[in-house]
Amino acid sequence: MSPTDTPSVRLRPEIVALPAYAQGKPADDTAFKLSSNENPFDPLPSVVAAVEAASDFNRYPDASALVLREKLAAKYGLTPAEVHIGAGSVALLSQLILAAAGAGDEVVYSWRSFEAYPGLVTVAGATSVRVPNRADHGHDLAEMAAAITDRTRVAIICSPNNPTSTIVTADEFESFMAVAPNDLLVILDEAYVEFVTDSQAVNGESLLGRYPNLVVLRTFSKAYGLAGLRVGYALGPVGVLDAARSTAIPLSVTGAASAAAVASLDLERELRSRVRALAVRRDALWQALTVQGWNIPQPQGNFIWLPTGEETLEVAARLGEAGLVVRPFPLEGIRVSVGESEAVERLLGISAEIVAAFPPGHAARRIG
Repeated sequence: MSPTDTPSVRLRPEIVALPAYAQGKPADDTAFKLSSNENPFDPLPSVVAAVEAASDFNRYPDASALVLREKLAAKYGLTPAEVHIGAGSVALLSQLILAAAGAGDEVVYSWRSFEAYPGLVTVAGATSVRVPNRADHGHDLAEMAAAITDRTRVAIICSPNNPTSTIVTADEFESFMAVAPNDLLVILDEAYVEFVTDSQAVNGESLLGRYPNLVVLRTFSKAYGLAGLRVGYALGPVGVLDAARSTAIPLSVTGAASAAAVASLDLERELRSRVRALAVRRDALWQALTVQGWNIPQPQGNFIWLPTGEETLEVAARLGEAGLVVRPFPLEGIRVSVGESEAVERLLGISAEIVAAFPPGHAARRIG
């Protein structure tokens, strides 16, 4: 912040120091945007028609998105009160953290994980406790459990993890829940769960009703391709969701977003076929990169993780020159969304040269 940007009013210093969320870099007409984990398929015509039909923009939407909640409740065998709708799963994360944690409290999560977590915790006035990922880029749930103290109010578990695309297994999650305090809010962030093909992965749907302190988050942004409409949902105990509803900005989920989500649920079979196609493309990409010599975790989201370390910005720039806009995390790695098949071909056309240039022993280079 330059001197001319210094606020002229008294603000919370931790907020002034907090960097704003950085959206994935846009792409021009000649490049592929692989920086935001978007679904590359166009919206289905009937979903577009549902949005167009929700044209009474002069009226406020249903604040509780009841029709959508009822449809999701039927899908998961819940009551509508056990479903909460928000403007994307990140909005629900914010509401839940605000409901549970404040000044003097702690929120524990793995790191690196979703980059919005630290900001949401700071805005709530709480303190982040970041537990380093394992060497395989997955969550270390044993260390997360060990980091829980009397001040811990929330634990966030992200599976598949953004940006490393690694899963938490069902056994790992249940072991964590067995030692976590019953009054600790545990948030299972499953924004990419529809892309998971590993049978050992945790699945929040199977855990609903088992744990009175668990909330499962999902979204229509990724698998359902509604990123631009901002609609996500939380599944969990009524008392916890009521507290989240109390912190929500009223009327933040638009009628058009709700209508698109309802229409998408009616077309789930067709949309799931697109998800399967992306998962096949993802697996083929991972296998090809591994053959080239890359040492990368097996992905379970709709993106891959390149642990490029100190060379991250250099590699991202080189990919950009090749027409691939990716998401770099300086000094750590690069997240690359699985996009169009042409984008995959372009990536594989340059990635072999990149990995070959790393010195022996580099984290991104496979041994042998």
